[in-house]
Amino acid sequence: MILGETGTGKELIARAIHGASRRRDKPLITINCAAVPAALMESEFFGHEKGAFTGATQKREGRFALADHGTIFLDEIGELPLDLQAKILRVLQEGEFAAVGSSHTRNVDVRVIAATNRDLNQAVKGGGFREDLYYRLNVFPIEVPPLRGRDDDVLLLAAAFAAKSAQRLGRRIEPLSDEHKKRLRGYLWPGNVRELHNVIERAVITSRDGRLNLDRALPDAGGDRIRDVEVQQTLTEEVSERILQLRELQQLERKNILRALESTAWRVAGKDGAAALLGMNPSTLNSRIRALRIPHPK
Repeated sequence: MILGETGTGKELIARAIHGASRRRDKPLITINCAAVPAALMESEFFGHEKGAFTGATQKREGRFALADHGTIFLDEIGELPLDLQAKILRVLQEGEFAAVGSSHTRNVDVRVIAATNRDLNQAVKGGGFREDLYYRLNVFPIEVPPLRGRDDDVLLLAAAFAAKSAQRLGRRIEPLSDEHKKRLRGYLWPGNVRELHNVIERAVITSRDGRLNLDRALPDAGGDRIRDVEVQQTLTEEVSERILQLRELQQLERKNILRALESTAWRVAGKDGAAALLGMNPSTLNSRIRALRIPHPK
């Protein structure tokens, strides 16, 4: 189970796991559970027989059959409907399934890697995710940290993305300047690695004389996604003169978000929502609420 916010590179990790395994010469089949219409999900996973339903004009293999002896990557596993969760659980437990419209079961040998940006433990408590499936999937959890907590990685990734984009576009790009590094480190990166890649590619496209153009690529410093480093430093100094541990910083963030939510009657988006008070995108706030396991009052 790979856990992490949107854009942190969960699929990349799944590909790395497959590539380093004994199954690397067999298929890696990827399916985004959030992108498949609910009515077609069972057929997408397990295939169907000809005539199984209207429009099934020929037999079709499902993703589990295609992944036999290889790996299947179930991205956004938290979006699966409950009825299909039971069928996925059977495949994990018994290694068998039946195609839609078929009375015969088929055995498969697949490694299952699942990923989600949701808090599945909370989803289990809320009845939106099966507890038995959660524990079956959560054998070896891998948590991918958000980019905003990995300042050094931001610079390493930015340099790599710049070199790659420059080579593809046939341009010469100078190394990151101190000003570039300061601005890249000062940004909150709500879209994580995916957003960083896009920003750097825009900076390369609009570069002049070999210098990245972050003025055009990076959102304005007054936007709601910029980290105010000086404010954070002041807050830390007011709270304590010692260096705070990550757990303590998370507690501070949790309390601050709770204050904003309570003052807006738990309204997240909109002009008078908690996200506006906190100076962040509503999607980012929702991600932090899940990550910090802030329960909604009943």
